[in-house]
Amino acid sequence: MERYEIAIVGTGPAGLEAAITAKIRNKKIILIGSKDSSVKVEKAHEIQNYLGLPKISGENLKKAYLDHLASMDIEITEDRVVSIYSYGDYFALQTKEGMVEADAVILATGVMAGKMYPGEEALLGRGVSYCATCDAPLYKGKVTAVIASSPKEEDEANFLAEYADKVIYFPLYEGDVHTNEAVEVIHEKPTEILGEMKATTLKTNANEYAIDGVFILREAVSPGQLVPGLETEGPHVKVNLDMSTNIKGCFACGDIAGTPYQYIKSAGQGNVAALSAVNYLAEKQRNQTK
Repeated sequence: MERYEIAIVGTGPAGLEAAITAKIRNKKIILIGSKDSSVKVEKAHEIQNYLGLPKISGENLKKAYLDHLASMDIEITEDRVVSIYSYGDYFALQTKEGMVEADAVILATGVMAGKMYPGEEALLGRGVSYCATCDAPLYKGKVTAVIASSPKEEDEANFLAEYADKVIYFPLYEGDVHTNEAVEVIHEKPTEILGEMKATTLKTNANEYAIDGVFILREAVSPGQLVPGLETEGPHVKVNLDMSTNIKGCFACGDIAGTPYQYIKSAGQGNVAALSAVNYLAEKQRNQTK
């Protein structure tokens, strides 16, 4: 398995700036996220407080971000990280496509929209999962539900249907749903996950469904669930001024590190996080050569 020096998770202003800074410092990096960068940035009508770029539209700012990346030959690995484990000397990142290892990690995933469902945290790993392509083989011949935040999740539901006996799909977005015939689409709002030793029931605003597993597919996973042992404050990661967290070698920046939710603040924190990660790697190397 290929090992990177720094894995950067998230492709908004914080993650992209972290990648640029780490690349300038000649670090071997992997940047994981959406190749479209940030939908939040793109949809901004006009940004008035970005230094040097007065009254720039979100669409043009996103284009400037991606052009900058391209000019430095920085590629975005389009994938979703579902969990990150610290093994002391390195980190293992589980993604939809497989595993990635890195000496340091920078979290720039943004803030999870909305609250966790009642029962979600308690039943995580016991019938609740954040990645259908990762865990689909575990549900062969079983009944599963998929709660999807965007049309991008339709492929995961289709893949899950190759294993599960039944897949019930709950789209939380507007527009047509293009899943295959094996997926049952229900337009109801999930409200709670029930079960004791494992998830057994998904409750909606209209009905209850007996299930063996629930896949909650969001744009972002809460930081405490993403990185076991990570210290958080509400929806945010607790960070120091150098963007370090309570886990050595793990840094966080941007909206995930707290308010204010400003693009220029996120980019600045991405720069600091990358420099701190570089310093961490240098110190680690010095200690190994003593």
